[in-house]
Amino acid sequence: MQEYLDLLRGNHDYRQLWISKLISLLGDWFNLLASATLIATLTGSGTAISALFLARFLPLFFTSPFAGVIADRLSRRQIMIASDLLRALTVLGFLLVRDPAHIWIFYTLTALQFTLSAFFIPAERALLPSLVKTEDLVTANALDSFTWSSMLAIGALLGGIATAAFGIRTAFVLDALTFMVSAWFVSRVTVPPLSPTERAHRESSSGGFFEFVDGLRYLRGRRFILVLALAKAAGSLIWGAANVVEIAMAEKIFPINGNGALTLGLIYATVGLGTGFGPIFVRRWLGDNRTATLWAITLGFALLTGGMLGLGWAPTLGWALAFTLMRSLGTGALWVFSSAFLQRVVADSFRGRVFAFEFAALTLTQSVSIVWAGLAQDKLGMGVQQVFTVTGLASIVVLVGWLVFRAKAQSAPAIAGVE
Repeated sequence: MQEYLDLLRGNHDYRQLWISKLISLLGDWFNLLASATLIATLTGSGTAISALFLARFLPLFFTSPFAGVIADRLSRRQIMIASDLLRALTVLGFLLVRDPAHIWIFYTLTALQFTLSAFFIPAERALLPSLVKTEDLVTANALDSFTWSSMLAIGALLGGIATAAFGIRTAFVLDALTFMVSAWFVSRVTVPPLSPTERAHRESSSGGFFEFVDGLRYLRGRRFILVLALAKAAGSLIWGAANVVEIAMAEKIFPINGNGALTLGLIYATVGLGTGFGPIFVRRWLGDNRTATLWAITLGFALLTGGMLGLGWAPTLGWALAFTLMRSLGTGALWVFSSAFLQRVVADSFRGRVFAFEFAALTLTQSVSIVWAGLAQDKLGMGVQQVFTVTGLASIVVLVGWLVFRAKAQSAPAIAGVE
């Protein structure tokens, strides 16, 4: 852990960015617990819960390509600050939702919140390599994942308790406050000046749609980078369904004293532990060079598959939490090592568009998985564990596809075009 502490102590700008994420994420998990509880309470519908996640993810898909162009042309720090402040105002609007007739307001505001997030995410990921050394990228990404996961574990547990004890509106107010504090810390980040080459590139850019197409051409000519940019999308085909059925599992199968919010808090806390510590353990075991990174992604797909299949069998809450830990270990490894590899090999002038493409693909596949999970429960009559089993079988196909690519990537031609 010393190298993670050294990075925080020795890099002021990364530390400010990290603190902003720490605070904002704590509020995010309060928000998710409150949102899921609100929808489950007002509707009791699996499809309605799927719609909640669609309202969170589809705006990211439709907005990300344009947001990626913006992140490659304007100040990434200013984009992040504006996004934080506008999201704070949006989240306060959730206080207007009080009965089932107001659900459309909730979905609309959720979609607006995540439209703004679509500008923040590629800007933040594209900015990170400018703040840390290349050799520290895996360390920074692993620390970011640990932070995300720690806040998931802490925020989900506290959010479940707070939602049960103080009500849903408290969580929404706290989330709005964290966005404002996050914006203040981002404003303290000093971004290194652009190189003459990068400045010339931005000034000569054609703008808009043509820049987006330029980014697609960049990926098309670099097959290795393209597949890496699609790795999370492949994984989200699996974990997207888990987002929906975990809520149903908490409410219908393993409620604690009849309270699904407490169970959901435990599930999210377990996911936080897995995604946080997974990349750290995998990095210590395999290392962080390019070959080790590819093996880490392979391990991530394998653990994700095993965890989903196990959740289809789990007879008790204890077993369910154990297999949730396994699948989240895989998710964390897949997320961190694919991100770090992309940050290493993608040219700075295309970084915003590549990460926007990656996130758009991820949200699209995750949305497909979410819709399927909701319909499987409401229209196909499948139980929670049946959905887990079918999704786990689909994960085997994804794993095999990655193994085929991994084998081909051993050859030099497979990585042609990497910067």
